[in-house]
Amino acid sequence: MYACKKLEKKRIKKRKGEAMALNEKRMLEKVHSRFVVSLSYAYETKDSLCLVLTIMNGGDLKFHIHNLGNPGFDEQRAIFYAAELCCGLEDLQKERIVYRDLKPENILLDDRGHIRISDLGLAMEIPEGETIRGRVGTVGYMAPEVINNENYTFSPDWWGLGCLIYEMIQGHSPFRKFKEKVKREEVERRVKKDTEEYSKKFSEDSKSICKMLLTKNPKHRLGCKAGAVEVKGHPVFKDINFKRLEANMLDPPFCPDPQAIYCKDILDIEQFSTVKGVYLDTNDDTFYGQFATGCVSIPWQNEMIESGCFNDINKDEFDENTVLNQEEKMHYQVPKKKRGFFYRLLRRGALKTLGYQCGHRGGGVLCTSFLLDLHGVKGAGLQSSGREGRPGVSPLSCFSLSELSRPGPEGSILTDTVNLGKDFTSWDFDVLLCHCPPLWL
Repeated sequence: MYACKKLEKKRIKKRKGEAMALNEKRMLEKVHSRFVVSLSYAYETKDSLCLVLTIMNGGDLKFHIHNLGNPGFDEQRAIFYAAELCCGLEDLQKERIVYRDLKPENILLDDRGHIRISDLGLAMEIPEGETIRGRVGTVGYMAPEVINNENYTFSPDWWGLGCLIYEMIQGHSPFRKFKEKVKREEVERRVKKDTEEYSKKFSEDSKSICKMLLTKNPKHRLGCKAGAVEVKGHPVFKDINFKRLEANMLDPPFCPDPQAIYCKDILDIEQFSTVKGVYLDTNDDTFYGQFATGCVSIPWQNEMIESGCFNDINKDEFDENTVLNQEEKMHYQVPKKKRGFFYRLLRRGALKTLGYQCGHRGGGVLCTSFLLDLHGVKGAGLQSSGREGRPGVSPLSCFSLSELSRPGPEGSILTDTVNLGKDFTSWDFDVLLCHCPPLWL
């Protein structure tokens, strides 16, 4: 099953969000991570642009933090999610992508309880050796260098990880309490000037990593020097085996109930109003063509493998009891040669008896005649052109019967019953006919 994210065409055009929508699609195409939602297909309808994504039916972290019991998680659960976020950011940074919008709403849980990063609309690829600048993100989660419109690389994401760890344990963000009415300017002042406060919910290790990630100066911030390796080495992750985590071999501390719906009541979600005064024309076709490119290669290949659809295709190619070595598996099976009429006729046991006269000259065998009794036909005599010492050119060699090619008394007739098998081919019979004109009796 998949989730379909629909972007209304008129709303995109009204907000001039073409670049943002196309950017999200391109970022999702580049990243193939267990900790980031995967894009499988991109297509368009008459009214919408659609992204077919990994289904995440466990809800988002914001809902789990603020709507299920007391705000916040126990530290063990928060650290497990932080470890998976660290792996997700590492995978993004391997592709030179800075996320820039790390917040609880954008972190989704799957049906097993693992988390993935979603909504890459503000993500941006950073060229090697360069920096970028831009005031983008969500108020209360933007790093000081983003607020000050300074150049940066991946430092805002490590700041966002610090904000998330703090909120998962404390129950609200470091510089703004949940549903607190405060102006944007005041929140930005707190981010740049104030120091976050820690309650008894934090252990020494969790307090330490939050302080190191929420350092105002990005040059001294954890993760900004050695990347994810530096963050993974913090003592707060001492009980996390990252190799097993990346291999999906660790069980999450929380597993969503498959019967529960982890979102707000449908009555509390406002319906989008109809967009008026916006009309689509042929000038938008270029953008739609860049967006609706169909399936994405790697997720599509993974889907084909997981679905097992190739098993039915390969079922008739190889016998299930045949054991192939490694070299044979790398080659295609050679198709069987098409058999002729005589092969099919003789294979059914049409040939009953065989008689031949043989003479012995200097140790060689000379076959002089055949007698064939075909269904309803009295017999057919075939003369061979075998030579002395070359029994291989005799028609008898077609039958691979060594007992019939032994020398006999000169002028004698040997008769035997022959059951022609797979050694007799249509090609051999054609050669026999070419060299042995029939003599009807």
